[in-house]
Amino acid sequence: MIDWKRVEELKQEVGDEDFTEVVVLFLEEVEETIARMKATPSPNTLEEDMHFLKGSAMNLGFSQFTGLCQAGETAAANGDTSTVSLPEIFTCYDGSRAEFLTRMQPGTASG
Repeated sequence: MIDWKRVEELKQEVGDEDFTEVVVLFLEEVEETIARMKATPSPNTLEEDMHFLKGSAMNLGFSQFTGLCQAGETAAANGDTSTVSLPEIFTCYDGSRAEFLTRMQPGTASG
């Protein structure tokens, strides 16, 4: 679900202190987008939303979520918005987030 190698690369790229800030910003932005998508789903912005979520997820190593967002972005680009399972994407994000936060807790092993 999580590409821990990517997480470690990001940590090395930005440093431990900035890493926490990056994670907080990522989670806030993704959750704002998901909340908006749940409240007012729009086929007109689906491709753009999936692209944003994919890029954010990729940067933080949320590999399974990245894949679902990529598939959703491609389907939306092809006009197949009805084939995009938003509940599956949202559930995957929730699981990825939980796994990530559990493993990143202070005192737990990472990588």
